[in-house]
Amino acid sequence: MNHSVTTAATNRRRWLQTASLGFGVVGLAGLYQQLQAAELSPQQRLMQPHFVPRAKRVILLFMNGGPSHVDTFDPKPALARHAGEKPSEKETRRAKAGYMPSPFRFRPHGSSAVVMSELFPHLSQCADDLCVIRSMHTDVPNHEPGLIIMHSGVQQPTRPSIGSWVTYGLGTENQNLPGYVVLGPRRPVVGPHLWSNSFLPGAYQGMAVNTQDMQVDRLVTNLKHPTLGRADQRRQLDLLAGLNRLHADQRQQDAALEAQIQAMEVAFSMQLEASEAFDISQETQATRDLYGDTLFGRQCLLARRLSERGVRFITSYYLTPGGNQPWDTHTNNDDGHRKLCADSDRATAALLTDLKQRGLLEDTLVIWTGEFGRTPYAQPNDKGKQGRDHHHSAFTTVLAGGGVKGGLMYGASDELGMFAVENRVHVHDLHATVLHLLGIDHEQLTYRYSGRDFRLTDVHGQIVQGILA
Repeated sequence: MNHSVTTAATNRRRWLQTASLGFGVVGLAGLYQQLQAAELSPQQRLMQPHFVPRAKRVILLFMNGGPSHVDTFDPKPALARHAGEKPSEKETRRAKAGYMPSPFRFRPHGSSAVVMSELFPHLSQCADDLCVIRSMHTDVPNHEPGLIIMHSGVQQPTRPSIGSWVTYGLGTENQNLPGYVVLGPRRPVVGPHLWSNSFLPGAYQGMAVNTQDMQVDRLVTNLKHPTLGRADQRRQLDLLAGLNRLHADQRQQDAALEAQIQAMEVAFSMQLEASEAFDISQETQATRDLYGDTLFGRQCLLARRLSERGVRFITSYYLTPGGNQPWDTHTNNDDGHRKLCADSDRATAALLTDLKQRGLLEDTLVIWTGEFGRTPYAQPNDKGKQGRDHHHSAFTTVLAGGGVKGGLMYGASDELGMFAVENRVHVHDLHATVLHLLGIDHEQLTYRYSGRDFRLTDVHGQIVQGILA
């Protein structure tokens, strides 16, 4: 099946927008603008996959700034033997200091003996569920293009994000919630470009949720009408729908108008369902304790609630309210990773454990990654506070659930962690594999725009067969 479509006409949008606001549906306005589409919405577009999927949904845990692979999942004892030696110019022109060994102990965990550092005492208990790709590589060592390519497959803004492609291809399992939700206390570097629908219809843009305040009415604005009850809003919507139908009867198969009508209905339905879905206070104290009372822990708990209610793609950014890129440890790398991993470790392990206990992990693909890794050599700073620079030629991405092999260490970087050398996996390959696990042929999921067929993987991408269960 080919999902290629042509861009729908956009005429008569202004009429509908004016009419809907004119009828006073004030409480729905914010949700309506987030959900409106140029053609069929995710709620209408529940598609059959190209083949039997292994995963139904994705939770992307994004460590903004780039975690150090040599301090987390890719031990390099050779760094100790070469400590202080500068890499050759052939290896890198960025190095200004010598190789820096990791101070953290690594050991195998679980029956599968997956090796990870002491920074992950909780996640190590999930070792047999983890698929650790040690041979990731990408095109650039700079945050902005690195972030964009990890999310959209190209370095330049703006192309559709992977979450937009997934919801465009499959739709949503829940008629009353968005198909694509983005969680974070603020915008990361590049911001909305990372969850943009670009030339895809507007319904496929990620719904950004500010998690700095977890009160439901702060997470999702305009959930309640300031004065009208649901019965009055229902009457208003029915009147508006009747007028829209009269208008539509004169213009058969107007996809834009049909999508606008559906968007209003979804926004109305969200008033009830979102109030429950986004409310983590409904969880037991034991469950909340499992995740930890931290910003990222609460986001992971919310991600689980949304995934089990049919949201197709959820991105949870590891960000701090006031900082820039938390994992961008140019200074004091060791202490930085101790603090960051302690938080991420507990929340990630809790998410995997919780999903597994509920029978959801087998068809939920969880991805833990950053935009790249960090250098095996030091970035000189104050004594005792050496950091690591950006590193794109080798880094680690961790997968779990959703049809990947658990208890697997896949691929390898060289003995110093400089380059991916065995079973190399490019970002395009990761994207192709994620779509494959969802039952989508990455070469067939296309959208015709500006005279050509676009796809997430462009002309690239190989499915990483070695990690499939």
